[in-house]
Amino acid sequence: MTITMSPRYYLDHAATSHPKPPEVWEAFLHQAREIGAPAGRSGYREAVESERAVEDARRTLARFLGGVPERVVFTLNATDALNIAIKGTLRPDDHVVTTVMEHNSVTRPLRKLENERGIRVTRVSVSASGVVDPAAIEAAFEKSTRLVVMAHASNVTGTIQPVSQVSALARERGIVFLVDAAQTAGTLPIHLENDGIDLLAVPGHKGLLGPPGTGALLLREGIELESFREGGTGFRGTEALQPTEYPWRLEAGSPNTPGIAGLAAGVKAIEGEGLERIQERLHGLMKTFQGGVAELPGLTLFGSSNIEKREPVYSINLSGHSPEELATLLDAQFGVQVRSGLHCAPGCHEAMGSFPAGTCRFSMGSMSRVEDVEAGVEALREIAGA
Repeated sequence: MTITMSPRYYLDHAATSHPKPPEVWEAFLHQAREIGAPAGRSGYREAVESERAVEDARRTLARFLGGVPERVVFTLNATDALNIAIKGTLRPDDHVVTTVMEHNSVTRPLRKLENERGIRVTRVSVSASGVVDPAAIEAAFEKSTRLVVMAHASNVTGTIQPVSQVSALARERGIVFLVDAAQTAGTLPIHLENDGIDLLAVPGHKGLLGPPGTGALLLREGIELESFREGGTGFRGTEALQPTEYPWRLEAGSPNTPGIAGLAAGVKAIEGEGLERIQERLHGLMKTFQGGVAELPGLTLFGSSNIEKREPVYSINLSGHSPEELATLLDAQFGVQVRSGLHCAPGCHEAMGSFPAGTCRFSMGSMSRVEDVEAGVEALREIAGA
C-alpha cells in the first residue's frame, strides 16, 4: 500500500526555522558521528578538533554580530541567554526599564527578581502599531536604573523597535542595554558595537539557521556579569570558584559541540548569501502575504503594514473563528503550519487588544518558499469565503 502525504507549508519561523540549509546538518553530523569527542576537556586529536569547532563558531558569531570571540557565550537558546544577562546584571533595589511588548523570557525573570531581590520594573507602553517611543524610555529613567531590556522586534506583531536610539539614551547615563534579538538575528542587521548594545541575546535555531538547543549571549567589552551556574571548564580544576575569565565565567559543563558546529554553518550560509539579499527575498514574501489578505472580510492584521518597519511575523484574527480553531483548520484541511495563542507574550496582546484569546500567527524566514506563503493566503481566502 502506498501512502500519499498531502503537501505541507511551513509558516512558523518565529518559533524555529525550517528547513535548515544542508550544510548545517552536515556540520552537525560530522561532529556527532565522526568526531564525537568533548571540546576543551582532553588533548587527543579528536578533542582538539572539537575545541577548534567551538572556537570557530565563537569567531563566526563575533564577526557576524559584533564583539570579540571570548565574549561570545554559548547558551541553550535565547531564553537562557536572557536569564544569564538579567540575573547576572541586577542587584537588590535596582530599577529596570522595559516595554509591554516583551516575551516571557524577559518578563518572567524580571518578575522573579521583583519578588526575590526587590528590584523595580517600569514597563513602557507602545503605539497602536506596537512601537515604543524612545522619549518614553528616557522619561522612565531613574537614578537607580541599571538596565534597559527590550526586543529588537516583536514575536507577535513583527514590529521593529528603535534600538539604536534607545541605546544612545542608555549609554549617555551609563545604563546597561540588553537586546533580545530572537526575531531578528540572521534576518535583520544587528551589531553589538554599531548599534551601541551592551548585551545581545540570540537563539541559534531561528534566523541564524542552527539546530535546536543552541544560542548565545554576546557581551560588550567592559560589561561584567555575575554567574549563576558553576561547574567544569576543562582548566583550573584545583580552584574552588568558577574562573573569572570569559567565556568560562558564564559557561559551565561540556558544550553542545554538534549543535554549535551546526550553528556556525548556519551563520556562514547567511554570510554567503548576504543579509541584503535575504531581506529582499523576505520583503517579497511579505508583500505577497499582505497583498493577499488585505481585503479579506473579517480579517484583522496586527502591527504596521509598512514592510520596512516590521519583520515577516504576522498575527491575525478572523471573525467567526478563534485563533486555535483557525490554526487547526489551516493544518488539517490545507497543510498550513502556523501557531495560535499568546505566543508567550501576554503583555503584548493586552497592548494590542487581542488578550486573552491571542492571535493566529504566520511567520516566514530566510528558508521560506513563495509557495508556502501563497498556500497560506489561499487557505485564508477560502476560509473567509473571499
